[in-house]
Amino acid sequence: MLQLRTALPADAYLPTVKAMMADGYRHAAALRDGSGEVVAVAGFRRFQMLYAGGHILYVDDLSTDATRRSEGHGRALLDWLKAEARRLGCTQLHLDSGVQREQAHRFYFREGLGVNCLHFRIEL
Repeated sequence: MLQLRTALPADAYLPTVKAMMADGYRHAAALRDGSGEVVAVAGFRRFQMLYAGGHILYVDDLSTDATRRSEGHGRALLDWLKAEARRLGCTQLHLDSGVQREQAHRFYFREGLGVNCLHFRIEL
């Protein structure tokens, strides 16, 4: 996860995740066969939005270890997230991806995700 969230200090990771979990944030991981090594990780939550017409599964974080990409781990984890969304009664899966992450975007398009809006923000 720290490969994806490089601005988050390593010692702040666990307290931050624990606080987010109080609001429904969860983790899932893909493990390498036999070794238990985490090769891909996702952080996600379920919530309802008016424009979606029901509950969505929102993927906050999705990352595969940089040394293990293109081995199918991201696809397996994304497939699991889709199944989990269905199990939780969600009608959609959503994620945001930084505009600089072109390799990730190619993966998302290949996996059937499409761009349906722009996400705007302002630093406060």
